[in-house]
Amino acid sequence: MSLPLLSTATRYFMEVARTGSVSEAAGQVHVAASAVSRQVAKLESSLGCVLFDRQARGMVLTEAGERLAAYVRMAEQETERVAQELRGLDAQRTSRIHVACTEGFAAGFMPGAMASFHARHPLTSIFLQVGSSDEVSRCLLRGEADIGLKFAVAPEHGLQIELNRAAPIMVLVAASHALARRRRVSIADVVRHPIALPAAGTTVRQAFDLCCGLQGLQYQAIYSGNYAALLALAATGEVLTLSSYLSAAHLVAAGTLVAVPVTEPLLEQRSLQILSLQGRSLGAPARSFVNHLVAAVAAGQYGRKA
Repeated sequence: MSLPLLSTATRYFMEVARTGSVSEAAGQVHVAASAVSRQVAKLESSLGCVLFDRQARGMVLTEAGERLAAYVRMAEQETERVAQELRGLDAQRTSRIHVACTEGFAAGFMPGAMASFHARHPLTSIFLQVGSSDEVSRCLLRGEADIGLKFAVAPEHGLQIELNRAAPIMVLVAASHALARRRRVSIADVVRHPIALPAAGTTVRQAFDLCCGLQGLQYQAIYSGNYAALLALAATGEVLTLSSYLSAAHLVAAGTLVAVPVTEPLLEQRSLQILSLQGRSLGAPARSFVNHLVAAVAAGQYGRKA
């Protein structure tokens, strides 16, 4: 149960931010829509800035509104964490951790990491949200996630880096594939074979397309989809795919796939990042999970060279 510390205006503002609609927010807090509008206008007046863009499709947060919503969510979570500690419900009792990650982590790494953590902390539950790299950042900045895992090429404002580890993109093939016996391959080698690739918005696809463009190489992805499907397709031996080592470490360890490094510096510029919100202190359960993830990354020999 959350402590009722927010003002009426702030509570109404947060409900409009969540629903994107004054009328829906009014229904949730059981007051007239005009009352919600007055309180939001009062809050904007007191802060001296506009918090919403009033658009035909609804209420959209401005940059100022995004920052205020993130601050309020962070304050709510900090308040709840302190309340749990005061009730004696800290790490020794039931708790919940919210984690956001990109699809590459969800394919194999996160299920194993979550299961092994739960075995040690059976009273701690984990809520996992999977999205794009930008969505992971937004979840953290809005206070909707405690921890984020993603691939990145640079630090981001407002986010605290808990771990930064090199994450080269590798070719993943079945043991029967012609490239499986190579110590390294070039981009030109890769495009000579049938390819299955993730969607255009992913860091893997962006980096690979950039490399091909710079080298004047053309290719056609015969399959495109999520990482789990692409890894399964690569395991048939009919196609190759590209991914981080950690995304497929469970399949490499089982002998289902072989990870082959690519002789292309652009594919080595990504980093694996474990992130939290800058300025926010993680509770004991979330801090324990961060430490667990760091150890799991090390145990998976992440980013190793074949």
